[in-house]
Amino acid sequence: MPGTGGGPGAVASGLSDVSYTTNAANALIHLYRAEVGKMTAYRQRLDMTTNWSVVTTAGLASFALGDVNNSHATFLFAMFMNYFFLRLEARRFRTFEIAHHRVRIMERFFYPAMLGDRVDPGWHQLLLAELSKPRSPMTRADALGWRLSRNYLWIYAAVLLAWLAKLDLAQPKGWVMTFPEAFSLADIGNFPGWAVFLGVGLFYLHLVFLAARAARTYPLEEG
Repeated sequence: MPGTGGGPGAVASGLSDVSYTTNAANALIHLYRAEVGKMTAYRQRLDMTTNWSVVTTAGLASFALGDVNNSHATFLFAMFMNYFFLRLEARRFRTFEIAHHRVRIMERFFYPAMLGDRVDPGWHQLLLAELSKPRSPMTRADALGWRLSRNYLWIYAAVLLAWLAKLDLAQPKGWVMTFPEAFSLADIGNFPGWAVFLGVGLFYLHLVFLAARAARTYPLEEG
């Protein structure tokens, strides 16, 4: 139900001039301001979560690399903490998108109508549906994928490289890597290193899968 921008489609069936009473216009304007305020607040919360992840990763990496006797398992803990922050940020992102969706509806229909464009007169049903039953236009998996591809894949890449560097730095100078003996570098107590490598590999494949399958188009922009 797009606005037409005054182009050739301005006279298409179902599009018409829409007028509003003063009270209705004021109510929509105040709703718009409120939703933009929510977006700003949640935008700050999203940045805060990413900052937590960066600071935590930097602190754990400094600890692990600061002493050769510190266990490489610190980086596995960093991977877990970043996944916790990622899921938290994805939940916040979905809430952010609820307000974003309402704002985009008003920007695409209400303000064009106020400026004299022809829009679908039934657009307010879309907004009413969003207000009566708030829901994010984005699934949890898509939210995880969006935040991964834009922020967390870079953080996870740094953690992986630092982990591999830690495994190598723990060996004496002149050490030559050979397989499958090299898997023993990742041993954690009685837990075999090959299982650690396998777990990390599957975990990163999961992250890449989430980032690759996430929708690339914002729902309201489709079509």
